[in-house]
Amino acid sequence: MSWDRPPTPADWESLTATIKSSSAVLCVAHVSPDGDALGSAMAAALSMRQVGIEAYVSFDEDPFTLPGSLAWLPGQELLRAPADVPASVDMVVSFDASDLARLGRLGEFAQGVEHFGAVDHHRSYTGFASISVVDVTAPATAVLAMELTDRLDAELTRDIATCIYAGLTTDTGSFRFTGTTAKTHYLAARLHECGIAHDEIARAVFDTASFEAVQLLGIAIDRAVLLTDAVGGNGLVWTALTRSDREALGLPLDAAEPIIDTLRTTAEAEVAVVLKEGDDGVWRASTRSKGLVDLGEVCSSLGGGGHRFAAGFSSTLRPEQIIDEIRIAIDASLAAA
Repeated sequence: MSWDRPPTPADWESLTATIKSSSAVLCVAHVSPDGDALGSAMAAALSMRQVGIEAYVSFDEDPFTLPGSLAWLPGQELLRAPADVPASVDMVVSFDASDLARLGRLGEFAQGVEHFGAVDHHRSYTGFASISVVDVTAPATAVLAMELTDRLDAELTRDIATCIYAGLTTDTGSFRFTGTTAKTHYLAARLHECGIAHDEIARAVFDTASFEAVQLLGIAIDRAVLLTDAVGGNGLVWTALTRSDREALGLPLDAAEPIIDTLRTTAEAEVAVVLKEGDDGVWRASTRSKGLVDLGEVCSSLGGGGHRFAAGFSSTLRPEQIIDEIRIAIDASLAAA
């Protein structure tokens, strides 16, 4: 199914009516949640609670802890580890996940409850839920979380607005990315009117890191490789961080997430890639493009997903093999364009 059309009123009515008729709703963010996934799920659950709907938030991560850059988000009293999800839950709504695998163990749980909905903005969304509200023109899933709040007739409180702003600023790159439109700024203005501390949110999301995390960035930069002949001669820059790199500094996997934002500034590279080895030995690939390559398509072909400009996937291959796979997939994408 193509997701080129925006959600219809009937799509929204199907989602909101099912939410209202459910005994309890679990709002799920994707594994290794970013600000858009977790902010959207939190905002939705807070909105549901406000109008009398029992709601919780979860994501599949072991140990079950918030990423450091999001540990300040309001609504944490609604968080439940996957093993602690209440038995009353009979509806799951996923946020910002394009593929069922992105929900981890909670994907299987979601398929076993009575109702399964998905709210997303990825073109690579696979249609895994029975109720789908997908808008690929939205710069962030948080935009859809805002509409869900409105359609539930919930008041836009400071806490809800804060969660939505966290998602909005994350996926627009602090309003720098191509998907940012006039409507995006109008929405941001509405959130500002609720009294959000936009400077504190930006500092927490983009501008705060421990000294150990800064050291990890140094390791990544020192190890970076520039492949000038890749991407049709437009260049690819990549680096890799092992589990032992992080363990030596006492850092969790999410500490490596911001590194891609520094690597992507390389003028000689159209595509940037950061490979991060998880505690399970699996490599997570984060990719960024300046627009020539559709990385959502590339990473989907490698078992992941995302957007044209930012996408990712996981692999058990060695880093050099993963880069070879990425180069082959990029060449295929460019040839088909």
